[in-house]
Amino acid sequence: MTVPMGTSPYGPAYNLYYGMRPHCGRGTPGWRWLDIRSLASSLCGWKEATVHRIVYCTARVDQADDPGAYADQDIYLKALRERGSIDKLELGRYVSRSKKAPLARDVGKGRAEVIKPLGTEVFPAGIPVCSDGNRLMAQVRIREEKGSDVNVATHLVTDILTSAVEAAIVISNDSDLALPLSIARQSVPTGTVNPGTNPLAGRFVV
Repeated sequence: MTVPMGTSPYGPAYNLYYGMRPHCGRGTPGWRWLDIRSLASSLCGWKEATVHRIVYCTARVDQADDPGAYADQDIYLKALRERGSIDKLELGRYVSRSKKAPLARDVGKGRAEVIKPLGTEVFPAGIPVCSDGNRLMAQVRIREEKGSDVNVATHLVTDILTSAVEAAIVISNDSDLALPLSIARQSVPTGTVNPGTNPLAGRFVV
C-alpha cells in the first residue's frame, strides 16, 4: 500500500500545513515537526495494510523572497529524509508575484464578501488602494505552490496503473484532485483525509 502524502502525503505539503494550523494553533510549539510516516500509519485503517511508500509533494520557498521560511523549510525537509519519514520528495514550483485584487471581509465558512466603497474609507499612507466604482482594489502579494497537485495526481495514477499499490490515501482538500481520485477509486480502495477545518470540498464527496 502507498500513502500519498504531501498539500498536500500523496497531497500538497502546503495544503497539509495550512490545513492543520487551525487544529494545532499557529503558535503551538512542536506541531510543525510532523512525522509524516507516523501520521500515515495512524490513518492506515485497512486490515493487515502496511505503509509501503510515502510521496511528499511540495515546492521550495524562494530564499530571496523569504530567507527565514526557506531556512525553516530546509531544516524540516532534511529532518524528514534523515528520519525516513518520507520515501519520495517531489518538488513543484514556488511563485511569488503581485496582483490587483478587491478588498473583502471574511464572512465565515471559507467565504468572502467584497467590500463596496462608501467614500469615507481611510487607509495608511503608502497603501495603494483605488476604487473602480463598485469595489476597493489593492495591489497584493500572492505566494503560491505550483505543480504539487499535478505531481500528486501523477504519482497516484501511475502507481495504480503499474500495480505498485493495492490501496492509497490522499491527504488534501484540494478539489483539483477530484478527477484523479475518481479514477483511482475505480481500481483500488482510495481514502481521502481532509487536513483542515473547512468542510470537505464538494467535488470530493462520493
